[in-house]
Amino acid sequence: MNIHGKDIKIFSGNASKNLAKEISTCLGLDLGKSEVTTFSDGEINVSIQESIRGSDVFVVQSSSERVNDDIMELLIMIDAFKRASAGRITAVMPYFSYGRQDRKAKSRDPISAKLLADLITVAGADRVLTMDLHAPQIQGFFNMPVDHLLGAPILAVYFSEKFKHENKEDIVVVPPDLGSVSRARKFAERFGSPSLAIIDKRRPKPNVCEVMNIIGDVKNKKAIIVDDMVDTAGTLCNAANALVEVGGASEVFACASHAVFSGDAIERIKNSHIKQMVVLNTIELPKEKQIDKIKVLSVGSTFANAIARIYEDKPISILFD
Repeated sequence: MNIHGKDIKIFSGNASKNLAKEISTCLGLDLGKSEVTTFSDGEINVSIQESIRGSDVFVVQSSSERVNDDIMELLIMIDAFKRASAGRITAVMPYFSYGRQDRKAKSRDPISAKLLADLITVAGADRVLTMDLHAPQIQGFFNMPVDHLLGAPILAVYFSEKFKHENKEDIVVVPPDLGSVSRARKFAERFGSPSLAIIDKRRPKPNVCEVMNIIGDVKNKKAIIVDDMVDTAGTLCNAANALVEVGGASEVFACASHAVFSGDAIERIKNSHIKQMVVLNTIELPKEKQIDKIKVLSVGSTFANAIARIYEDKPISILFD
């Protein structure tokens, strides 16, 4: 029996309206009535247009190209729900912004991921639901429950179906850098590929990388590059090109949970050896970035199942099986 709220309500910020609608449809609910607008001076105004007193409120807000505005929208909506006497407030953040700033890489660096966690806490959230944090230890930045979903099962199912008639011995899973080895290994286990190759690279400056070497056999094999997110796509495309030009891979596919696709990412993907780029809709992809090479899979049912289990006080670990 749920004791946190008398009913369940799903709301959305401007960055995740389509995903929020899909989640609410999966749950058989109407999307909560709210409006998020901007004053002429740029200040954000939130209007909650129905009673939420005692309700178990889930607010869906990821980040897009307006990352700071999206975060501010989320914080103001949480504050509005808290002041309107919501029973419990869960921030549903399919993509957690600032996740790459989880430590001090050099002197006098901020730890922006911790700051964002503090802001969400102070705003009044009781729980966070997210997917594929760039660094899993970010969960420890919160003094509240954090449910951390995985995108690998969705991606692995897609590629298993795509290559169901292929010999898995001829397919190799590749992390684009050493930091993604654990993620790629878990994907390989779900996909059923026994082969894993590693890209050894160096990064002379931020958002610029140079591939140095390929560790493992990829010659005449189909390669699947697995990462948590794609930002400028520099690392990804360098890895894909190296797999073909240096390693001799026959084809290269790529997948990631979060399609940030900033800067010249789309052009890089267009001009790379990547045959297909598979991403999840944790970030809504604008029409101008929807090209033939990019396949978008939905996380709507996964988040809907997680929300239903949180509301019913049931474990969500079953979603990882």
